[in-house]
Amino acid sequence: MTELTLAIDIGGTKIAAGLVDADGTVVHHAKLPTPDGDAEAVWTVVDTLVTEALAEAGGRVRVRGVGIGCGGPIDVPAGTVSPINITAWQHFPLVERVSTLTGMSVRLRNDALCMALGERWTGAGRGAKFMLGMVVSTGVGGGLVLDGAPYEGRTGNAGHVGHVVVDLDGAPCSCGGRGCVETIAAGPRMAQWARDNGWDAHAEADAKELADAANAGDPVAQRAFRRGGTAAAAMIASVGAVCDLDRVVIGGGVAKSGALLFDPLREALATYARLDFLRGLRVLPAELGGDAGLVGAAALLET
Repeated sequence: MTELTLAIDIGGTKIAAGLVDADGTVVHHAKLPTPDGDAEAVWTVVDTLVTEALAEAGGRVRVRGVGIGCGGPIDVPAGTVSPINITAWQHFPLVERVSTLTGMSVRLRNDALCMALGERWTGAGRGAKFMLGMVVSTGVGGGLVLDGAPYEGRTGNAGHVGHVVVDLDGAPCSCGGRGCVETIAAGPRMAQWARDNGWDAHAEADAKELADAANAGDPVAQRAFRRGGTAAAAMIASVGAVCDLDRVVIGGGVAKSGALLFDPLREALATYARLDFLRGLRVLPAELGGDAGLVGAAALLET
């Protein structure tokens, strides 16, 4: 009988669930927006998607277990999550709830680590031994693969690169600190900075609209992407030096802007990453799109 893994990807904007086969192919994928309600409202979305996925599997295939990628911070030993971008979930017992719902064993890791594992399995990170996977979207997340294995740290939160400080006198961050790269390079922060500096856009304009404006020649929108890409490059140079990286793979909604983000990022990285052992460091766009988190969550059962 064919074996599949039930994969769940939980972020501040959307929640997805899918079934992934032994080759890393997503054979079922559904997603819903992350609600603004209380903890149970968010859980109801997870319940709905998981129940739908298991119904899709039916009795035709064996589902061997569950892998979950969730925005952090998380507590792997406790099986709980307290995502910065899902404020209703504080120490939410996600592993226990999913295990009770499915009757299966569950593995939980940071969503950006799952993205990194997915890209390393079947995407732009194939073959990388020392890799940072990044998600640049509502926030900035990261996951590390060191010496070919996922590096999780003491609590499962290693790789939280969005909270590397790149501006000592910078803006307050949702983590409680100041000057984190997330305050400059995350999509909503880029759009807000552009509005504050003369971009003529409505109050809810997002990073996609900012990219459209930049591609149409708006100088403020272009400066916002250059500022975000430069901040990301400063962070990558720092993390690259600490972890001796050979590859960085970047996905997420902001990364879909392509050259608007990657050109200034690579230009700035050439200035910041001057150590000899960093000269081979490659920065690549992710290849798996919205499936990366699900593929990586499934990969948790392989590690």
